[in-house]
Amino acid sequence: MSTARGRILIVDDEEEITQALGRVVGRQGLTPLLARSGAEALQLVRAGDPDVLLVDFRMPGMDGMELMRKVRELDPELPVILISGYAEVRGAVEAIRAGAHDYLAKPFDHHEVLRVVFRALNERRLKLELKNLASHVRNTVPLRETFGPSEAVGRLISAIKQVAGSSFSVVIVGETGSGKEVVARAIHDASRRSKGPFIPVDCGAVPEALLESQLFGHDRGAFTGADHQTAGEFEAARAGTLFLDEISNMALAFQAKLLRVLQERTFHRLGSTKSINVDVRVLAASNRNLEELCDTGSFRRDLYFRLNEYTISIPPLRQRREDILFLAKRFVDITNIELGKSIKGFSPSTTEALLNYDWPGNVRQLRSVVRRAVLMGEDIITEEHIGLRKMTREPWAENELATGSRAPDGDWDGLPLREIVGRNTGRLERQVIAQTLRRTGGNKAKASRLLQVDYKTLYSKVKEYGIQIEGAQPHD
Repeated sequence: MSTARGRILIVDDEEEITQALGRVVGRQGLTPLLARSGAEALQLVRAGDPDVLLVDFRMPGMDGMELMRKVRELDPELPVILISGYAEVRGAVEAIRAGAHDYLAKPFDHHEVLRVVFRALNERRLKLELKNLASHVRNTVPLRETFGPSEAVGRLISAIKQVAGSSFSVVIVGETGSGKEVVARAIHDASRRSKGPFIPVDCGAVPEALLESQLFGHDRGAFTGADHQTAGEFEAARAGTLFLDEISNMALAFQAKLLRVLQERTFHRLGSTKSINVDVRVLAASNRNLEELCDTGSFRRDLYFRLNEYTISIPPLRQRREDILFLAKRFVDITNIELGKSIKGFSPSTTEALLNYDWPGNVRQLRSVVRRAVLMGEDIITEEHIGLRKMTREPWAENELATGSRAPDGDWDGLPLREIVGRNTGRLERQVIAQTLRRTGGNKAKASRLLQVDYKTLYSKVKEYGIQIEGAQPHD
């Protein structure tokens, strides 16, 4: 903030109102910024000046509601207080639903205005402090604390260190909740671009029709509603890192456009013919096997080759069970601080339940379960507090091949059908490969012939699934 107390942008087409409110906030040590129109207010917001907006609901041209929507596109956390002489319940409800921090009526009481303004300032400061604290924690907590002490995590950290200092594009593969964005941030933080921005984009959350505008930006008039020029994420990530999460959700038509940008290192905004140079490192992530998607034609192989200069695979939590209790205890400690509680740990039966559960949602699910348990618990967390349904592992044990079409019982709450099917397909694939290798005494060449699959593909899957056959030689 530019002052110790805050800068209040007052927007009203009536000069008397702006001047009066300016005097009210100025007497409290706040800095008033005055604007007579929505367009003038947007210029000040884009300059990054105000901490709170006081906006007249009814103005000629751009009214208060429209201004608020545009402000939220620029800064979703910037509080907007709407003021109107036409106040009514319906208008207040509409304003709050649209994102207004509060709603005041003319003629306004100066004390009420100041109360609302100071409450908005305090909430904004708190959010900024929490954001800065989260950023500090993210940048200072070692990856061991984030992922756990297992050997698999050690290999993951080594891979991150190996590629971070290069300019390679990286594909990060891992199930939902496994920490793909954490890995991407770690690569960025350890790279020569660490002082630049890290811009994450969830390709699965952005509608196909909007993805091009979000990544490349647009000029005024490029489409209906584009009333000003907007920079895209490629420009926002300049001299930094662009993280394309769940890139497998990207439509084929747009994949071709992305490939061209990565190859030519230039792009242009929607509605513009002016070329803009690309100076970003691209990291991509997927919870699906991109190579297999290339085989089915749902992902461009040339884009995959362009992105996949280096691959990092994050093992799921069920394949590194020695990390489960470490992470669970860490989440207890963090949540104790957050809630002001002193939960001591887990009962023996709860510990066993945590270790035996397969965690389809990985670390994200474990964190949610533990946080809820700390909230409910008083001294020791019990099985009732964690609320996990029993999940038998026998059908998918390494020495058994599941039969039939029914998926194993499990807690799939919140997971899409594609994720559930894909995960169980992977489990079945692992069991088929493991059983075939046992039949061949660990000979991968013989197993690849029996399974009618390329040797290189089989070798990669054996490595990916961590399959080890007793008695097999390293060169088999």
